[in-house]
Amino acid sequence: MPVTITDVRTIITAPEGINLAVVKVETSEPGLYGLGCATFTQRSLAVRTAVEDYLKPFAVGKAVLDSEDIWQTAMVSGYWRNGPVLNNALSGLDMALWDIKGKLAGMPVYDLLGGKCREAAAVYRHADGRDKAEVLDNVLALRDDGFRYIRCQMGGYGGRGHTLHKPEGAGPGAYFDPAAYARGVVRLFEFLRSRIGPELELLHDTHERLVPIEAVRLAKELEPFRLFFLEDVLPPEQIDWFRMIRQQCATPIAMGELFNNPQEWLPLIREQLIDYIRVHISQIGGLTPARKLAILCEPFGVRTAWHGPGDVSPVGHAANVHLDVASINFGIQEWCGLSERLQEVFPGCPQVRDGYVYPNSGPGLGIDLDEAKAMQYPFLDTIPQWTMARLPDGTSFRP
Repeated sequence: MPVTITDVRTIITAPEGINLAVVKVETSEPGLYGLGCATFTQRSLAVRTAVEDYLKPFAVGKAVLDSEDIWQTAMVSGYWRNGPVLNNALSGLDMALWDIKGKLAGMPVYDLLGGKCREAAAVYRHADGRDKAEVLDNVLALRDDGFRYIRCQMGGYGGRGHTLHKPEGAGPGAYFDPAAYARGVVRLFEFLRSRIGPELELLHDTHERLVPIEAVRLAKELEPFRLFFLEDVLPPEQIDWFRMIRQQCATPIAMGELFNNPQEWLPLIREQLIDYIRVHISQIGGLTPARKLAILCEPFGVRTAWHGPGDVSPVGHAANVHLDVASINFGIQEWCGLSERLQEVFPGCPQVRDGYVYPNSGPGLGIDLDEAKAMQYPFLDTIPQWTMARLPDGTSFRP
């Protein structure tokens, strides 16, 4: 008799003040279960509803090894598809099934994906600061810890501390001045390169904080400082502008953390308009579509740089790393760091040593969830302030 799915549950926990959604799939084999990441931080309860009210009755009774058929039929079972809530719900189920496959085979997931191309994945860390000197200090501290790829920001996304000329009655939000931000970024990298030379690989995340023509200008102005890449310079709604960026300069471009639909990334890959694909794996539906996306990118010279911020659960980070070590066109892995508290809730987390993250070599994803400890950090009913970006005149701006 095949091993079948008997239950599908969602656990939401916030050990570091960020809602993390994890799907647990239980099976007809006693003690055999899998974990998957379904983290859509700002809409966690919607994901939980999608999992438990729709995917659970759809999945229970199905054979756990039939993950491809389950993914395909689940994707269309609601007819409308490629949206973030349902994609994240499906990702949790999909990753959990890969986890179960590995446990049944007695193999880590990276072996199921073709085996290792490398022992570990190089990571980039984040260096921020209130001014150029503080950013430099943080960059040097990360370098001393063995990191050779460092993302540099000054005052968070869009910068901070700008002089704002707001109208009366302007609404609340995370205000920033795009022009002041762009000028500050250029000055920051000029300063950093003059102090540390060309050896370190430096990155920057625009986080969609510029209008298209200003994004083109920034990419051109940063070209002399040889960034490893410029990240998410424009939102998905403006991907046509990547043709102009490519025509104007050779700054490497990474794109994709907001992508949900294959039609968002296909033109960029096919026309070689980006250098790194950095989707949020749970946002596109899990490991099944992500491994296909990595393979699609390979002949076009596009490398992977999966999204790896604090609003990815450790289960999602583990999935990223398994795919990293098994993909020939791996580029870099974003790494926010996993606190002791997170590692207590999620035993078996991937480990970072000297600038590389190593996957757990246990069967499946190699990571577990202590549900009792997870319940000590319950769901937080808040909306992150940074998502409420506004221009100086109060106009809402898509972050």
